[in-house]
Amino acid sequence: MYLPHQTWPDLAAAPTPSLAVVPLGSTEQHGPHLPEGTDYLIARALARAATERTGHYCTPPITVGVSPHHRQFPGTTWVDAPVFRDYVESLSRNLTYHGVDRIVYVNAHGGNVVHLREVGRRLRDDGVAFACEWMWDESIPGHIETAFDAPGPHGGPKETAMIMHIARDLVREDRLEDARDGGAVDFSLEELRVHGATVVYDALENSANGVFGDQTEATPDIGRDLFEAATDQLVALLEWLDGQPFEALCPPAPVVSTCE
Repeated sequence: MYLPHQTWPDLAAAPTPSLAVVPLGSTEQHGPHLPEGTDYLIARALARAATERTGHYCTPPITVGVSPHHRQFPGTTWVDAPVFRDYVESLSRNLTYHGVDRIVYVNAHGGNVVHLREVGRRLRDDGVAFACEWMWDESIPGHIETAFDAPGPHGGPKETAMIMHIARDLVREDRLEDARDGGAVDFSLEELRVHGATVVYDALENSANGVFGDQTEATPDIGRDLFEAATDQLVALLEWLDGQPFEALCPPAPVVSTCE
């Protein structure tokens, strides 16, 4: 149930779901071939597809996230992490006013992850709601490993294929080779570390055009398969979470010492 397309009388007449889905992404560079809205476009499409099957609430997407590490590239926008956390928490508490007590953040931007986890902890510790973060690519690692030799963590063929499926007109397909050749095909987190310390902060320090992986591996058909597999995973998560007693989602009681 996509909230922006409903009227309040229709919502008042419908059963109030206890679960809501909040799609989140970013507006940041995704190389020379993908739109800056790649992350939130993917999150919104998955969230809407899953909630159409389950009937749960789906909010409008949060389109700007924590993306300062892409700031050197034109068009990238971001908010500071404390502002992002407070905004998401405020929105989540608003949903609880309408009867929601569990929330899934359908997230497609890695820079948001730790902050969404923090918001979820705040809400849970206060006993207001249970909220968890879900990343589409982390739900289907086997599909991605099978589909691509060099998937890349950002702007690679997995995101390219997904956008080819949901918004192909936004992909500059004549630039796929440029994206591959001007970026970093092979990527390892260990390359960012010196004597155990991570010494880089920005995407530009790792890739001249901001992306990783081999974008030429992407096709619309692969994108469709990834989208359907990820949607199935999200639906399963929503159904599982909806079936849990709220008490089972609350923090455990403190440990009581048995020592004498």
